[in-house]
Amino acid sequence: MDLAALRKSYERDALDERAADPDPLRQFQHWMQQALSAQLPEPTAMTVATVGADGRPSTRVVLVKGVDSRGLVWYTNYGSRKGRELAGNPFAALQFHWVELERVVRIEGRVERCSEAESDAYFASRPLDSRIGAWASPQSEVIASRAVLVANAAKASARFALNPPRPPHWGGFRLVPERWEFWQGRKSRLHDRLRYRQPAEGDRPGVAGWVMERLAP
Repeated sequence: MDLAALRKSYERDALDERAADPDPLRQFQHWMQQALSAQLPEPTAMTVATVGADGRPSTRVVLVKGVDSRGLVWYTNYGSRKGRELAGNPFAALQFHWVELERVVRIEGRVERCSEAESDAYFASRPLDSRIGAWASPQSEVIASRAVLVANAAKASARFALNPPRPPHWGGFRLVPERWEFWQGRKSRLHDRLRYRQPAEGDRPGVAGWVMERLAP
C-alpha cells in the first residue's frame, strides 16, 4: 500500500473574500445548508479537540445540535473524557470536514455548559432508546463487556419506563467562537483559507465586527 502515491486534485469550488459573508456565522450557515442540500453523509458531524491536564490533546466526533449567535452546541456525558478535560480547561477546537464539497471549517473558542433548561428540552426530544442509553453508559470508563451496557439499559428501562429524566451527568456544551477558518480545496494545492478573528487593538474590523484574513495554504 503506497499511501504517498495517492493524489487528488481539488477543483470543485473557490472561496473569495469578495464573495464570502463578512459574518462568519452566516458564512457557516450557508455552507452547512449546502452540505445538507447535497445530502452528504453525516453533514452535522464535527471533531471536538480538547486538552487534558497533562497537556495532551484528544479528539472525538460528535454531532452539532445547535448553531446560533451564541455558539455551537453538542450534548454528551459530563463525566466523559472530553467533559472532564473541558472542566479543567474550558477551551476547544471544532472541525467540520465535508469531503464531497472539498471543504473544511475550523472553529476555536471558549466552552461553557448549556443551561439546565436547554439540556432538559433537548433530552426530552431524543428517542426513548437514546434517553435510556444516557443512563446506561458510563462514558469513557473501562467496562468488562458489552453485557454491562445491556444490563444497565435493562435496569434503566425498568426504573424509568417510558419517561427517563435527563441524568444529572448529561447535558450540553456550547463553544463560543473566537476564531473561524473556512478552507476550500483548490488546484495545485493552492487552497483558499479565510480566517475570521475577533479584532485586536489597531484592527479595522469589517461591518460584522470580525477581521477577515486570507491565510497561505
